[in-house]
Amino acid sequence: MTVLTETYLGNQAIDRSLQQQVLQAQEAGTLLEVYLQPADSGKGRIHAFSTTGIELGIIKSREQSLGTGDLFAMQSGQLLLVNLTEQTVMTLSVSGDVSKHAIDLIYLGHVLGNHHWPILVHGDRIYVEMAADRAVMETTVRNVNIPNLCIDYEVRSSANQIQFSAHSHH
Repeated sequence: MTVLTETYLGNQAIDRSLQQQVLQAQEAGTLLEVYLQPADSGKGRIHAFSTTGIELGIIKSREQSLGTGDLFAMQSGQLLLVNLTEQTVMTLSVSGDVSKHAIDLIYLGHVLGNHHWPILVHGDRIYVEMAADRAVMETTVRNVNIPNLCIDYEVRSSANQIQFSAHSHH
């Protein structure tokens, strides 16, 4: 049976009173912990399993992105502590003069968007959320045939994760 929660209490890293509640729940055996993928943190409905194997349903606003230390009150009276796993992102960059490849880069943006792969452009890099199998994503990007395109990966800690924008069709 799935245990539901939709009562967000806050983040224990920010609120000392929540830190006390977490300690008390640990001592009482009423604390559940869950590890989520960064891509799940922005979803409105999350299905997961606690570290003890309890099936969980987390309901929240899509505008709220979960982070490590977020705390929920469960319908069962327990507390749920959220942890995010490390985030691996694909990084794309072009060495050399990109002005000759502007159309190719626009097309790359179209291809990434058509696959609904969230991106963030920062400086001279495009960060792509790992929304599909690594080999599939690499093949898709390479098929655009941009000269001097470098595909790399970064592993980011839960404290340094990229917040990709939520995507919706209107």
